[in-house]
Amino acid sequence: MKLLNDLLHTDYGLMSIIVITITLGMAVFFIRMFLVKMSEPPKPNPAKAALAARKQSQASAH
Repeated sequence: MKLLNDLLHTDYGLMSIIVITITLGMAVFFIRMFLVKMSEPPKPNPAKAALAARKQSQASAH
């Protein structure tokens, strides 16, 4: 009971609850974000497309 009393009624106990809550909230946010990002199809690489276009233009110039 003393542990619960310290956790809920002291400054270090309340800060501990705040830190734990923020950490769990961040974990939920990042797990959800990564799951959504993993389910998206990959986007084409613009640098690779520009390189291919440059090679094609150089090949047609020669």
